[in-house]
Amino acid sequence: MKYLSILLVLLACNAVEKPSPENTVGASLSVLADTIVPPQYINGKLVKISKTDTEWKKQLTEMEYYVLRQEGTERAFTGDLWNNHEKGVYVCAACGLPLFSSDTKFDSGTGWPSFYQPIKPEYVAGYDDNSFGMTRTEVECARCGGHQGHVFDDGPKPTGLRYCINSVSLDFVKQ
Repeated sequence: MKYLSILLVLLACNAVEKPSPENTVGASLSVLADTIVPPQYINGKLVKISKTDTEWKKQLTEMEYYVLRQEGTERAFTGDLWNNHEKGVYVCAACGLPLFSSDTKFDSGTGWPSFYQPIKPEYVAGYDDNSFGMTRTEVECARCGGHQGHVFDDGPKPTGLRYCINSVSLDFVKQ
């Protein structure tokens, strides 16, 4: 099922009209993000995806399930996207919703992909997380509820935020 989702993402990317050279990278990534797995809205609200644990276990790898569904964390500097410098869009590994753009990615030195803002604020949900004796904000995909990581207020301008995200929670769609 996951490979079918990735195939659909790749097909959607190939259907995107190639940007002209005068377009900015940000504009072309925005167009790419809007065509990857277009979100559906009903009455102005994002339609959520709901699956059983069994369905998620069939779709996700063991590590993806651990992080996305059980709120686990991969070890720092082990994910395949923390040091990725290519242009493109980072999508939820569970449902394909475009969450972050390479335009907002920065090297935080933490060993996880870090971004200063999501593609659209309504695509991520934040919740108080007081586990492990810390107070922080957990970040989830707003469509499927998949755990992405956490957001902190020690990021760069213009937002001052650092979305610290697990590589395994994301797939990357190259521009």
